[in-house]
Amino acid sequence: MNSNFKIDVSDRLAPRIISCRRCPRVLKHCKAVADKKIMKRAVFANEIYWGKPVPNFGKFPAKFLIVGLAPGAHGSNRTSRMFTGDDSGLWLYRALHKAGFAETPNCTLVGDNRLINTSITSVTHCAPPGNKPDPLEIRNCEPFLTETVKLAKPKVILALGSIAWANTLKVVENTYGISFGRGKERPEFKHGQHVSAKIKTNRRVETSIELLASYHVSRQNTNTGRLTEEMLDAVFAQAKSLI
Repeated sequence: MNSNFKIDVSDRLAPRIISCRRCPRVLKHCKAVADKKIMKRAVFANEIYWGKPVPNFGKFPAKFLIVGLAPGAHGSNRTSRMFTGDDSGLWLYRALHKAGFAETPNCTLVGDNRLINTSITSVTHCAPPGNKPDPLEIRNCEPFLTETVKLAKPKVILALGSIAWANTLKVVENTYGISFGRGKERPEFKHGQHVSAKIKTNRRVETSIELLASYHVSRQNTNTGRLTEEMLDAVFAQAKSLI
């Protein structure tokens, strides 16, 4: 294995995520990109790609959990770390560092940064064609998101994008035996959305979990101005105040 790929052995989910073979379509895509058979990037021509399912980043438990959509073909699929090596990471880690959730804004290589009381996961763990996992792939990865929430025991969860929001609501409902309602009662996705829910811990102690939503830090949103640094910083400031 390339020395740049340093998987945290303390994360008991990591080996299971990395070895998962439930979704042939995305596994084939990850490998094809890694082998430079498709979507070639001259800037990465001499780099060895990870090319496998990407594990979570950060220690458990963590008061702050961030849920993305899926690894990027030339980002996490190359570097093996969530939101690392692409433009989305530049936006996310800058905001994390500014809010005090990361030691530095670095997001180029594994090992160049550490999260502070924070963990990062995603709805699916393989880079999908067109950045769009299909419904079956989302269902196949749902147990990993559920276990991540259980291990992290977060106070605040930030969902990046509408798919992450919908799946976060579902997993939190199933994990804690609560309901966010159905139909028009269900909290819709919008940037800055905030939902607070009463839950009980394993010791039956009642507490609350806070769910926040943000536009995803994809180039589609950041390059068009749909998501600005000020908008993203406001969400992270809210997360910090809730924690």
